[in-house]
Amino acid sequence: MSPNNRVREGQVFLISAPSGSGKTTLGKELISSLPDLQLSVSYTTRKPRTGEREGVNYFFLTKEEFGKKRVEGELIEWAEVFGHYYGTSYQRLNRYLQQGKDVLLLIDVQGALQIKEKIPRVVSIFVLPPSWEALKQRLEERGTDTAEEIQRRLEIARREVDYWSHYDYIVINETLTEAVERLRSIIIAECSRQGKMKEVIQRIIDDFRPREG
Repeated sequence: MSPNNRVREGQVFLISAPSGSGKTTLGKELISSLPDLQLSVSYTTRKPRTGEREGVNYFFLTKEEFGKKRVEGELIEWAEVFGHYYGTSYQRLNRYLQQGKDVLLLIDVQGALQIKEKIPRVVSIFVLPPSWEALKQRLEERGTDTAEEIQRRLEIARREVDYWSHYDYIVINETLTEAVERLRSIIIAECSRQGKMKEVIQRIIDDFRPREG
């Protein structure tokens, strides 16, 4: 394959947010509205929730299976969250990028910092709820956690929000529609950067040059 026909390398977008801030819902909306964006499906040791499917929401593993992948170096990032392990496959992520696919990672702060160390050109976005009280209300309304679990998530959220300055962009999820549109704008703008489109641009420029004969 000649340089002018080479597929551009994909871009990694990662989104982090305190639990209950709408990260998963925002991710679903982005994937459905941006067909060229590929969701990175993580490994987890927690049990599937109602409606979750293997390979769609997560790859569900035992702690032993997860530990083996970690020891063998298959995970580009991993973290323990609320007593369960989560991680991202390096091989799968790298394959998407080499195919020229832009990849969306929905991961917590621990995993995001690991990714940023290993992939310096990653575009990172932190989603904030409009207030602490709004986050508390959303956690209570989704009805998946006990009062003790909600309190624990809120306490962890207090610590997580302090990492906002480590991210390239901040999006406040006050309304779903507005937050999705802001995220879409970030992704579309980043994909249009000159450096990201260098090979595509060069192919077009070459087409404008006079042809011999």
